[in-house]
Amino acid sequence: MLRAQSVTRRFGDFTAVDSVSMTVAPGEVVGLLGANGAGKTTLIRMLLGLLATTEGAVEVLGGPPDRTRRARLGYVPQNLGLYRDLTVAENLAFSSAAYGVAAPELPATLRGIGDTLVGDLALGAQRQAAFVVALAHEPAVLVLDEPTSGVDALARAELWDTIRSQADHGVGVLVTTHYMEEAQHCDRLLLMSDGELVGAGSEKDIIGDTRAVAVQTDDWSPAFAALNEARIPVILSGRSIRVPDTDPAAITRVLDAAGITARIEPVSATIEERMLVLARRRRPR
Repeated sequence: MLRAQSVTRRFGDFTAVDSVSMTVAPGEVVGLLGANGAGKTTLIRMLLGLLATTEGAVEVLGGPPDRTRRARLGYVPQNLGLYRDLTVAENLAFSSAAYGVAAPELPATLRGIGDTLVGDLALGAQRQAAFVVALAHEPAVLVLDEPTSGVDALARAELWDTIRSQADHGVGVLVTTHYMEEAQHCDRLLLMSDGELVGAGSEKDIIGDTRAVAVQTDDWSPAFAALNEARIPVILSGRSIRVPDTDPAAITRVLDAAGITARIEPVSATIEERMLVLARRRRPR
């Protein structure tokens, strides 16, 4: 339903996306993961035909992203694509008319705010409205650019229920996120870093054999500071310190030199830690 073949996009001397190939199949939820600035949005804009490729080609529903094929897309951009000075109902009516379909009824969760200006709504309600607008013409492909950013855990869960429901009905879904824990909701993952595709497959496939070290201390702050000063890639998880892809002996030496007693345990890495490892390997220290 979506395909990119060796797609590259340059802005002057800056390469935002570098030779990326990917696909989305019917009924599949593909997660496009990566830190802010990894190239996710640029790739999406090329897939949608909103931005020309410098090299390579994209396909939507078997061909170039022309007007006819784009009419079968549902798109929720980062800025939601709603008119803030229109009500929820007016946004739905306008978008439906643009696609040549009758506006559906608002779902029960939005009926009480149908006459409210979008600009007056909380972010969670705005995102729900954006989903309703994007789905009004029953698209075959759904493209969502960080659709759950800035909303609470409950609202994020509800939005993912909507995404899975669409996939269960055969819709192909491409969703970007910088929330690494949302990877479990996807059928397949694509990991981008600095404009390149650096991992693909399941969460287990992407993590591979990468390991991390859990560091437990009575006071995490001095340990964190000592490891950070030694240029060791340290992550704070709650009140615990995790260090990906580093020899436990090196961690022990740094903490011993700082006079810090700690319990050190090798553990499996998370996908976020794997992403950090890949980024560090690509950039000169």
